[in-house]
Parts: sequence; structure tokens; C-alpha cells
Amino acid sequence: MRFCRYLLPLAFILGITGVQAADQSAQERAKQNKIVVADAKSTHHLNLYVAKELGIFKKYGVDVEIINVKDPAAQRDSVVSGKADVFWACPTVAIAAIANGAPFQIISQVKKPCTSVLLVPKNSPIKTLSDLKGKRVAGLSPTCCAVISITSAARKIGVSFTLEKLPGGPAIAALEAGRVDAAILEEPHVSIAELKGFKVILPDISKNIPCRTIQATKGYLKANPEALKRFIQAIEESNAIILKDPKANRIVDIAVKYTGAPRDAILHGNDRLKFRTLIDEQGLSQFADDLVAQKVIKKNSGTDVFAPEFKGITWGK
Repeated sequence: MRFCRYLLPLAFILGITGVQAADQSAQERAKQNKIVVADAKSTHHLNLYVAKELGIFKKYGVDVEIINVKDPAAQRDSVVSGKADVFWACPTVAIAAIANGAPFQIISQVKKPCTSVLLVPKNSPIKTLSDLKGKRVAGLSPTCCAVISITSAARKIGVSFTLEKLPGGPAIAALEAGRVDAAILEEPHVSIAELKGFKVILPDISKNIPCRTIQATKGYLKANPEALKRFIQAIEESNAIILKDPKANRIVDIAVKYTGAPRDAILHGNDRLKFRTLIDEQGLSQFADDLVAQKVIKKNSGTDVFAPEFKGITWGK
């Protein structure tokens, strides 16, 4: 839920020795079909938790260890340093990191559409994009996927607003205190805000943009791509279970156990998380173009951000 704050120029560029050590760590785990996932807890990673809790990874012959880290930057750095092999991320984080030399590639989408939407108080005069002119809007970062989409849509009609960079909880507090006029939030904070009486407006802006991707290190991809393919097969089975009944007791129990999010919020909005593995190539390319426009990266890397081992499986179909 906080991924998009971590798009500053990367400070983790490794020397040759560091890259070699990371590759060796990945190769050792790959021999054993062991995959370490660095994870900053989020309901958007529910398919990971369900696959782990229900024994689906074991069914597909992979030994998955989830290591908890404090934030998305720590996830990325754990993978870069060789401590982990895989992580879930906002696609703008992955695209920016890869463009800046990170030794990993995208192997799968996590979900689509993006569940980040614009919320306002019930009595707010804001009803259209035009009404955002000059307003204060809370959001994670100018380079957050949903913030990019809403900002771009507003600019197309000549409207600009002031972005107050705040994560979910503080953004809701700012709404309640009247310090901002609107907030761009994602689940479960959307549901938390709705249960407090705030309302979603202009949901169509986010309905066609992708959200979250899964990344794996080049070292592991080279050493044992078949293990990662089975890993994604397990995720696909987990997705099917969640999508069949996203509010089932066992699914909600797992979400609460792993994330600590309020149960009522999970029940309220869990059906909005549309998990999938097929990569939205066009949507991710548009994000790359937006990052180039913001001078976060120098160029759109095209399909180089995707693992070639997964061509025809999760992308290039």
C-alpha cells in the first residue's frame, strides 16, 4: 500500500562482487527449488499468502519462504542484495528500478484494475475532474500509478491540483481534519474510508490500468526458470480460489493474519481485488512513458523489463 513512495533515484547500485554474490545465493536456492519472497504486508499480496497457507506451493514442488520487511524499498533491496528471489511491487517501482540497473525482471502481473480511487467527504462539492482545480489532494507520490492516471486525466482538460504526499492512514486522517479536499487511496484504505462515510468519485479513471507486478532476480531466472514457472502456476491456482469467493471466511482469515488490516474493511472491499497473472504490456508501457516524462527514468525499456523465460506464458501472447 506504500510502494509508490520509493521511486527516488536508486542508491543501491551494486558492484561486480555484489552481483556475483547475489547470483550465487539465488543459484544455491534454485538447486533446491526454494524461493524466498521479500514481503511488506499488503492485502494486494493475498494470492501469495493463500498459496502459502493452503499448501499450494508445495503442491507445485516449490519451497517458498516469506521474509517480512518493513517497507517496499526493503523488499527491492532484499532482492537486489541476494537475500530474496522474488517480490511484489507497484509496477512503477519495478519499471524504474529495472531502468536504473536492478538485476531483476517482471514475471507476472498481480492484478488489474488498479484499486486506487479518489475519495471525498459525502458533502463535498467535488464531483468532476474540473472540480479538482486548485484543490489539495492526498496521495502517495507523483509517480504512484493511480496518481499518475488521475493527474494525467485532469491535465488533459487543463486542470491541476496540489498533491499532498501522504500514505493511506495519514491521508484519511487529513480528510477527516479537513486538511485536504480529497484523497487517492487503495484497498483496504478505500474500504476503511468508505466505512467512515467518505465516498468514491470518478472510479472509471482507474478501471483499465494495471496494478502490481511480480519480479524475480535474473540469477534465479537463469538457474531454475522451471521452479519460477511452477511458482506462478501456484499463484494462478490461488487466484482462482480467491476470485471464486473473496469474502470466504478462510480467505478473510488469511488476509487478517498476514496484514493486520481491519476485518470489516477486508469484507467490504476484498472482491475489488481482481487477481491475474497475464501482464498488461500496454498499460505498463504507458507507465514507463509517464516516468520518462517525469524524468524518473531516461527511456522506456519496452519488453526488456519482462523476463524472456515467461514470454508466451504471462506476456507476449
